[in-house]
Parts: sequence; C-alpha cells; structure tokens
Amino acid sequence: MSLMISVSGIRGIVGESLTPTNLTAFATAFASWAETRKKEREPGAISQKPHIIIGRDTRPTGEAITGLVQSALVLSGCNVTDIGIATTPTVELAVTEEKADGGLIITASHNPVQWNALKMLNHRGEFLDKEDVDELTRIASAPNPKSARWDNIGTATKTSRHDALHIEKILALPFIHTEEIKKAKFRVLVDCVEGAGYAIVPDLCRELGIAEVIPFACGGTGIFPRTPEPIEENLQDTIAALKKSGADFALVVDPDVDRLALISEDGSLFGEEYTLVACADYYLKVRPGTVANNLSSSRALKDIASRYGQECFSAEVGEANVTRLMKKHHAVIGGEGNGGVILPELHYGRDALAAIAMAVQAFAYWQKSHPEEPLSRFRLEFPNYEMSKQKIDLTPEGKERLPEIFEAIARSYPAAQSDTRDGLKLDFPESWVHLRPSNTEPIVRIYSEAQTREKAETLADDIRQAIEQHATGA
Repeated sequence: MSLMISVSGIRGIVGESLTPTNLTAFATAFASWAETRKKEREPGAISQKPHIIIGRDTRPTGEAITGLVQSALVLSGCNVTDIGIATTPTVELAVTEEKADGGLIITASHNPVQWNALKMLNHRGEFLDKEDVDELTRIASAPNPKSARWDNIGTATKTSRHDALHIEKILALPFIHTEEIKKAKFRVLVDCVEGAGYAIVPDLCRELGIAEVIPFACGGTGIFPRTPEPIEENLQDTIAALKKSGADFALVVDPDVDRLALISEDGSLFGEEYTLVACADYYLKVRPGTVANNLSSSRALKDIASRYGQECFSAEVGEANVTRLMKKHHAVIGGEGNGGVILPELHYGRDALAAIAMAVQAFAYWQKSHPEEPLSRFRLEFPNYEMSKQKIDLTPEGKERLPEIFEAIARSYPAAQSDTRDGLKLDFPESWVHLRPSNTEPIVRIYSEAQTREKAETLADDIRQAIEQHATGA
C-alpha cells in the first residue's frame, strides 16, 4: 500500500510504504519548513537554527527511526531535543515548554505494530494544517533536499523531565481535587497496551489519589498483546482481567495515549464517544462555554452543552480541524468521539492523561451524592445513543463519482439537514448518518447514530443500498 499522508502525519508499514528514503525525505523537508517558519516569526533572531522536539512510542522500530530522523534533522541544521519514549500529548506540551520550533512524534497511534509514522507539530505543539502538509509534501518531493554545511550542523540532546512536567500541569488544574479522589478509594485497572503510557499513566493515577492501580499490559515492550485500537472487539482480555481483579473500573489508552476508553465494573464499555461527553459535562460545571467535536461524533455532546445553555460546533474529522474550529468559537473543551479530549486550558491537543484526570474527578464528584454507586450507573446520567460504524467498498470509478452520488443521496432525503464539508452528513430530528470517503482506499465509511442500535443500523443499511444503486447506475 502507498504511504498515507494527512494532517495526522505520514504513516505506513515499516519496510514497505515507510522506508528510510521517505523518512529522510520528510525529516529534511520538515527541517526546511521549520526554518522558514522560524524566520517568518523571528526575522531578527541571532540563530536561525530550528529547535525540534522528538519523542516516540514503544514500537520496536521506534528507536531506529528516531536515530535516523534525528540525524537527518541535525545534518539539516536543526538543534534536536530527544525526550525519549513519550506520549503524543507529552511531546506537544514539550514543544511549548521548551519554546521549540516544532516537534516530531514517531508513533502510528492505534495502528498495529508493523506500522509507524511521523506526526508533525508546529511551534505551538499542534498538528500541521492541510496547507502546511501540502507544502511539506512539495518540499519532500523536490530535488536537492536541505543540507547544512559541515560547520553549521545542529546539535542533539536528551532529556527525561517531561513526563513529570505533564503530570504536574494536570494536577495543577484548579478543578482537579486529589483529596476528593482519595476519599473515593478507587481500585482501577490500567491497560496501556504495552505502549508509551506504560509508566506515565499508572504514575498519574497514583498522583491523582487512586487507592490501588492494577497494571495490565504496562511493561512498555511495544509488542501489543491485541489490536491496539481501544474498541470493544479488541478489549475482551482487558474486560476479563477487570472482572477477575474486582476493580471499580478500567482505564484503557492507545499506544500514543491521545485516546481514552473506560470500562465499567461489570465489563460493559462506558463508550469511547462518552469519554468526551463525561469530561465535558463535568468541565462545564466549572468553566461554562461552547464545546466542539467532529461530524462523526455523538450528538450526546450537543445535548450536554444544551443542559448548560451552550452551543456545540462540529468540524471535519481530524484533530487539526477540531482545534481550528475550537479556536474560532473559543470552545472551552472539545475533541473527537474516538476518546480524544482537547482541553485548551492545558493545551490544544487530544490528551488521554487529561481525560483520565477529568473522568476520574467527574466520577468522584458524582459519587459524593451517589455513595458507592458504580461507573455503570454513572454512565446512565448521560443521553443515550447507539452508533453503527460500517464501510462500503467501491470501484475506483465509483469513488470518482462520489460527489454526484452524495448529491443524489442528499436529494433523496429532503427532510434532513445536509452538510458537505467532509463527505456528506445527513441530520434527521432523531438520528444522523455521515458518509466519508477514505483518502487512501476506494471505500466510504458510514457512521450513523440513533436512539437504538437497530435504528442506527437500519439507517446505515438504507444509505449503503443507496450508494450501491447510484454507484452501479441501477
């Protein structure tokens, strides 16, 4: 398969689509891009050498890729600080803490172990937008990549202080009350899928005041014991371990720790969509304001915002898109329905560590008026919707015809509000469906939501049939 290039970085299977050649090309392109941006921001600066932060998850290929990328950056005239194994949000915070000019995170997030990637950050510790990615791709494709003279190459240093700084910043949030959490005496199972959170997540939990932390897949080996995306079909062993341990609930993160899933004491999933919902509900109690998610996220967030007299805005799928919308509308909290929570008070990036602190705090706060009630009961406090997530294969010709197919489908549902910013979303009074074409495959993803799973799947099936009919000309 070809290399995947998007606002989430460049991603591929190591040794196939992700090779030393394209890793070097994008690293040197990033050096050139960062230098240009630095000169624009600081035209009179004494040193024009960009300062770049690098961090990685625990994948077996991570250390070698870090060495390659670091060398390419140094030889391109960058000063590099390697913070070692670190979560994606920790690297984001390190960029701003060190006043760096950008960051590179070697992680393929929830993809299987054979994958890896370069996630690219600007000087604000945020993902590059589409325009910047397009420019970076152009630079990487050009001949004669940037190279520094022998007497003007950069430097490479290491530091391990940023995990502690990240935890410190979370504990300093004024709405996190560790004494309240301590009183709850929670016993919590933590599943880090052998990824970058293997040490920092248990450490944070202890610092928050959780009485007992039960590590599960927290060895940091980088050999994922299961498909790492934290969705129900991949969490059966975690659920079994939770039940066996008798813990009050489980916290599950993906390999780079920008997504959080919770599992209730009875083994039922709290629901990835409801990580953001629960955090926003608690946060709006103390910091009222607008909220934001993406077009494929649950309507439950909009319902929660309405409880507090606030608006909810939805962006195209992708963290950079959500962040841009949050800034536009001055949203106080936002994120995506995959368990990613963005808290501007901390930084503009999906942060499962911040989400853990908020979710645990929200549950402890709720328990004060509902003594000893379990997490499964807390889940019932929120609006309940069911989602269906499907996909449909298309021929390359069918994919080319998607704009006209989407237009025809929209005409077929005149009662629905139509949104074409990111594929096609049809909003009905009690349900919605979102059709998104893949950037790399001839498929369309079909996300639907309704008050019951049956209704959500029926809506998705109806849309699937409509796509197939229009694609084949039937």
